[in-house]
Amino acid sequence: MVEDDPDIALALRLLFSRAGYEVAHAADGRSGLKEAYAEHPDLVVLDVGLPEMDGWQVLERLRDVSDVPVLVLTAHGQEAEKVRGLRGGADDYLTKPFANNELLARVEALLRRSSSGQNNWASQVYDDGLVHLDPTKRRVYVKGEEKRLTPTEFRLLNALVRHAGAVLSPNQLLTQAWDDPTGIGQERVKFAVLRLRRKLGWSDPDESPIESVRGFGYRYRRPGGES
Repeated sequence: MVEDDPDIALALRLLFSRAGYEVAHAADGRSGLKEAYAEHPDLVVLDVGLPEMDGWQVLERLRDVSDVPVLVLTAHGQEAEKVRGLRGGADDYLTKPFANNELLARVEALLRRSSSGQNNWASQVYDDGLVHLDPTKRRVYVKGEEKRLTPTEFRLLNALVRHAGAVLSPNQLLTQAWDDPTGIGQERVKFAVLRLRRKLGWSDPDESPIESVRGFGYRYRRPGGES
């Protein structure tokens, strides 16, 4: 569970523990994401209003690497907020304050629907023969050679390879790779892609698997020209 309010966090821990669940807790978005990467939970209970990184950003990063069930908890009850959460990849939505029995029932239902708690954490490593990318260990290899990337460069590459063959706009890449994309111009993406290519040994645009699509954005081509 990712919840910054200590009183709510304590209440949730007691509730879930008494119901027989093993509980891990993080008090901010960044810690929650790291905890999820490390622990590979069967379900995530996620608050929206978090420090460091809000719940929407955490949800987006989780969806890059796993289909783990996510139950969003928030004080916002507006329909637009619910729609945003569900469209962003949340599996269920509960507004504070909530009844304990309802929360437990929703958790049980999500775990039943997730194939007995088995999700795709095990398949989160990306490997196409050229690029090997491990989100949990934060390591990237090109042709077996490890490449050192900044966190932003790592997220940028992760977004591109996970959507191999698809053109991602600068705005889409800003949302997926930068912690706070507000106020950051699209030119930042251009220079980040150039640096990423250089670090990976793909400085020649004609030879690089990361290609620019004029007027649209950027695309990663798998080896052999597969889309």
